[in-house]
Amino acid sequence: MNFGELIKNLRIAKQLTLRQFCAEAGVDPSNWSKVERGVNPPPGDEPTLKTIAGILGLTGEPRQRFFDQAALARSELPADIASDERVLAALPTFFRSVRGAELDEAKLREFVADIRALHSSDVKAHKR
Repeated sequence: MNFGELIKNLRIAKQLTLRQFCAEAGVDPSNWSKVERGVNPPPGDEPTLKTIAGILGLTGEPRQRFFDQAALARSELPADIASDERVLAALPTFFRSVRGAELDEAKLREFVADIRALHSSDVKAHKR
């Protein structure tokens, strides 16, 4: 599901019309309709996205997925990923793996080990 479909489904689940939602979010209904249809990318500014997440009642993992999908719909990496130099250093390996270049068993295992190490480091850093 793309960002436009996600946001439209969430809005409808909250029983908000497009105009009601836009009035609460402070966005133009014509432009927002284009976001929901995938014609325009979602807003890139964090305050607007936080307002929208609040209107939709998003918390925890669904809220993070919302922010991630908004970034990806703009062809951007999520901000927390883009600011983590360890993750950025591992991305070229990921891209090669996804594209199928050099995707032998040893390289795949190395990639998985690298990702696990990154995840383990993040868990330890958050516990401090």
